[in-house]
Amino acid sequence: VYVAIFSYGPMYGVQIAFKNYKPKLGVTDSPWLDPLLKNFIRFVSYPDFWKMIRNTLSITLYSLATYPLPILFALMLNEVANLKMKKSIQMITYAPHFLSEVVVCSLVLMMLSRANGPINNLIEALGGERIAFIEKTSAFSSVYVWSGVWQNIGWDSILYVSALAAISQEQIEAATIDGASCMQIIRHVNLPGILPTIAITFIMRMGGLLSVGHSKIFLLQNDLNISASQVISTYVYKVGIQNGQYSYSTAISLFNNVINILVLLLANFVVRKTTETGLF
Repeated sequence: VYVAIFSYGPMYGVQIAFKNYKPKLGVTDSPWLDPLLKNFIRFVSYPDFWKMIRNTLSITLYSLATYPLPILFALMLNEVANLKMKKSIQMITYAPHFLSEVVVCSLVLMMLSRANGPINNLIEALGGERIAFIEKTSAFSSVYVWSGVWQNIGWDSILYVSALAAISQEQIEAATIDGASCMQIIRHVNLPGILPTIAITFIMRMGGLLSVGHSKIFLLQNDLNISASQVISTYVYKVGIQNGQYSYSTAISLFNNVINILVLLLANFVVRKTTETGLF
């Protein structure tokens, strides 16, 4: 019921991407555009279109490259025999997930501050020169992605930890009796056991290939890194919320979602052919 009301119900409003939407006329009574794809043509013709696509992909593909880290973390955590230590590690690594993006970005800005940030203090103490991480366009993707890894690696590993817990101990004991080492057990028992979970989460990550949350980008964005931090979601926010161009911003979002759906279908097809596991 929740999904039907809040996810499928509002989808009728997508039609304003093809209309000259007037709030006083409403969604259904606003006039259709001529040509119908005028907003999409406008977006593709936008001078910074390819720059935004490049910036978006540079962040999402970079994030995708860190996809195996929660899996590796879960595998390492699974090898911790001391239950008390294991719970402590889980608590410490899960905690950053519950911090708001405002707090996380404030910590990032504080840690990387050129004037008195601990990172730059360490660099200077080791004989290096202070670096303006936040102002450097080449460093923006790394700052965004690795701060996200720090915040979510523990939380993202929960699924894999649960999947590892579901693996039959008899298989592990049998492998141990047969002389399998720790690494061989991980390779031949644990990884195949969590492969379906890995496949499903990978497909879902691929379904958000062009999706980057605008709030964290805005919090880390400034005039000096704008050329690297201007992505599709921030552009939608500016033209839709700040400038009130609702039809145009809806068209951009629809374009984004269609691409994501196509990528998800392709990823599902490839993963199903490779692992015989998929969403559908």
